[in-house]
Amino acid sequence: MGGLETKRPVRRLLAIAAALLALVSGANGASPDSWPSLLGPREAFPPDVSAAVERLWSEPTLRRTVNGRPARVPFAVYVTFLDMPEVTAAAARFRRIGSYEIQALGGDRYLASDGDGARGSAQVLRREPRRVVMLSRGEHTSLFLGTIRGSALTVLDLEPQAHVVNPRLVAYVYIDNQVAAALARTLVPTFGFIADRKLGESLRVTAEVAEWAIEPSGGFCEWLAREPLPPARRDRILSVLPSCAPGPRPRTPGPIQSP
Repeated sequence: MGGLETKRPVRRLLAIAAALLALVSGANGASPDSWPSLLGPREAFPPDVSAAVERLWSEPTLRRTVNGRPARVPFAVYVTFLDMPEVTAAAARFRRIGSYEIQALGGDRYLASDGDGARGSAQVLRREPRRVVMLSRGEHTSLFLGTIRGSALTVLDLEPQAHVVNPRLVAYVYIDNQVAAALARTLVPTFGFIADRKLGESLRVTAEVAEWAIEPSGGFCEWLAREPLPPARRDRILSVLPSCAPGPRPRTPGPIQSP
């Protein structure tokens, strides 16, 4: 029993560390340069963002690389749902394949909650046709370690092939809580499968929603017609899924005129 009781806090910590920012965790290691060249010049960003990125890139608590679940959809469809995470989250809740609540704030900024004690904010720093770089800040509250705060820099690369999209994620994480950070460095390599599972969860949800959307009789179009989305979001989806566009309304016949 003693060994089991010892492992429970360990597993709980790993779940917390992995869920902290939804896309995090891994093996310890620092990058040789203090600034990621893939973001361009640091002067292009506000000082607080530049400072956060520099710390994450050069002194991460954890670093992890995960190959996400392949999505068997056209590239344009996958990118559409990736670019609109609040729509993807709403569809996932409807399908009962995810519990995330995401609110779009404009300017590629979002607020999010995973429904299990983790909440935070995220902003897209750079968006390219096959790459998205995001900075996240969040916290997770539990009885075991209280409230743990941290941040993450995630680099998501997409490899499109014939009607299949393969996502690959690299995450750099900084955990503010020193105790949690020390334990995470020691234990995540041992129980990495727990972190990997949480890490790939959002990629799995994105893939499943995108695949549902292209099913001819899957019900996505009916859901889309009922969901109260902003017009710009709806138009973006219809641009890649024209089959969901409403057809012309039948004309209402007028009264018959007597000759």
